[in-house]
Amino acid sequence: MQIVMKLYIIAGEKSGDIHGALLLKNLLRLMPGMEVAGLGGQGMHALCPGVEDWADEAAVIGVVEVLKKYGWFRRRFLSILERIRQDQPDCLVLIDYPGFNLRLAERVRKCCPRTRIVYFISPQVWAWHRGRIPKMVRMLDLMMCIFPFEAPLFQEAGLRTEFVGHPLVDEIASIRKEGVRDPSLVGLFPGSRNREIDRHFPVFIEVVNRLSRERPELSFETAASTEALAERMRGMVRKAGMPPELFHIAVGKYHELMDRAAVGIVASGTATMEAALHRLPYMLVYKVPLLTYWMARMLIKIRFIGMVNILAQKPVVKELVQFDFTPDKVIDEIERLLVPENRDVLLEEMKQASDKLGQGGAAEHAAQAVCRLLNE
Repeated sequence: MQIVMKLYIIAGEKSGDIHGALLLKNLLRLMPGMEVAGLGGQGMHALCPGVEDWADEAAVIGVVEVLKKYGWFRRRFLSILERIRQDQPDCLVLIDYPGFNLRLAERVRKCCPRTRIVYFISPQVWAWHRGRIPKMVRMLDLMMCIFPFEAPLFQEAGLRTEFVGHPLVDEIASIRKEGVRDPSLVGLFPGSRNREIDRHFPVFIEVVNRLSRERPELSFETAASTEALAERMRGMVRKAGMPPELFHIAVGKYHELMDRAAVGIVASGTATMEAALHRLPYMLVYKVPLLTYWMARMLIKIRFIGMVNILAQKPVVKELVQFDFTPDKVIDEIERLLVPENRDVLLEEMKQASDKLGQGGAAEHAAQAVCRLLNE
């Protein structure tokens, strides 16, 4: 009689859901019949109905925002913990989302000592809290890293660790189109959440307002992940009294825009790594509530926030964060990147950095690592 493995998987954002769905596809291929439950998004739920879609509600950024939803997060935490305690799964796979997942790992280790706990997409403790690494060694059975510089930190501390490569390498390679760049198109990527739109898009509007007069040959386009976000942006354009024809706001054509734009203004996050893999010359921008910003300044111990710059260990991509994120500075960088010589230098340095993410197959490598752990 074949023993059926039981696995729980937790992801708290759309990006984590994408990576989790790819991982699940490979796990189900390698271990047919595996029972899967947990928390994720649409992609994971479509593969495994036992994974509840909570990603839209769970995707909250910043200390202040998390505190506002503390009661909701506590209820969800206790609920999933109780389900895991009752089911005693063979494996718990945690994907990114460290504020929730590291606390869950600690509690599961106590109530389910036989459950193997695996972390996919390492928490960025190298940036803000290296003191957590010894605690993670005690909580986890396997760490799967997507950046090459992470593995030595955990291995040296005694945690079983594998560098599996970055999932985005496969994703972007499968959809990227070459030869479609429009030399006069500026791509606007303000983020995928309401709060990001509210903070970033007013600056984008001012940039477009000024550049459309100074450089009438340029066109401007943005891609919204949902129609609701697109309408939010349209409303902001109308409120600013700008002609709607200055902005082309598309829905669901995010990656296509990264292939077509000559220059990108990209909000910090996964999108900046996607832009690099699409070979889009861009600048990184970001703005958060002041309290969140000052707390982050105290915690974060690295020079850069953009992964291209972290991988390169130098300022390859311009970072315009908080007080530096102004229309003047954005326009200056757009003008700089419209010069072919400057673009070529940036593209070559971005490629050198992104090549460090591996040659693809991250989800398959991660699934194989989980299977090896469970078959021991």
